[in-house]
Amino acid sequence: MVEPLICDEGVLRQVDTTTAVIVFDGVCVLCNGWVRFLLRRDRKKRYRFAAMQGQHGGALLRAYGLDPEDPLSFLLVEDGKGWSDSDAVLRVLVGLGGFWRVAACLYVLPRRWTDAGYRWLARNRYRWFGRHEQCLLPEPEERERFFD
Repeated sequence: MVEPLICDEGVLRQVDTTTAVIVFDGVCVLCNGWVRFLLRRDRKKRYRFAAMQGQHGGALLRAYGLDPEDPLSFLLVEDGKGWSDSDAVLRVLVGLGGFWRVAACLYVLPRRWTDAGYRWLARNRYRWFGRHEQCLLPEPEERERFFD
């Protein structure tokens, strides 16, 4: 069983804990594509989003011991617990339900392998996919799902 990250409880009081919050790199083209992917498939509107460059996203990263200035980690905050790297990605996919639950099969792989794959992609994402000058601007109908 993977243990969640430990959090500074004060920050969680500022965040609606009835939905899961995904903290992502708002200037990363790949990360923005991931958020768009989730917006299309999260029909139950289970997930909310916070760019790590924003106030809420940065505060959540710091609360869970991650550095917003070194954006290699993707963070999922769910039920007051934090998950990062491949654990976060797999939990999000499984949380979408339906076909996406198949992603749970990847839990049989050693975590150091899945995290190494995640970190390799994270280190190279700007080089391979590019970066935006500013954070993702959500469509008007999506705005309530974003912090900041």
